[in-house]
Amino acid sequence: MDALDKDIIACLTSDARMSVAVMARRLNVARSTVQARLERLETNGTIAGYTLRLNTAMEETRIRATILLSVEPRAQASVLTRLRAIPEIRAAHTTSGRFDMLLRVSADTTAALDGVLDQIGDMPGVKSSESLIHLSTKIARQ
Repeated sequence: MDALDKDIIACLTSDARMSVAVMARRLNVARSTVQARLERLETNGTIAGYTLRLNTAMEETRIRATILLSVEPRAQASVLTRLRAIPEIRAAHTTSGRFDMLLRVSADTTAALDGVLDQIGDMPGVKSSESLIHLSTKIARQ
């Protein structure tokens, strides 16, 4: 990855909807150059996809939580497969220490969050969980 690739990624990080033409003007290169670089970055997996990010006010109206899971040994793969099917789970991370996984969850209501917690608690391989409800955001870096 060279400096131009990094500049293209920086442009997309600041505005993923930026057109190729605008990006080419900002980077002072031909539109075809930017298009070819984007295709290569997508093909080689550097750019894994494009996503929607809700504005902070919209996201803060949702009930957010961190769920810490203890998973039975050798059950992690099957638990992860089941977790992928729950749309309220925004991210899942493996961890070191007392818990095996950390889940970031976002739901419309407390009832919806409760349903997600029930689904997770009923999964074969989940030994225990601890939920931390997010109250307010003091620092939010992307």
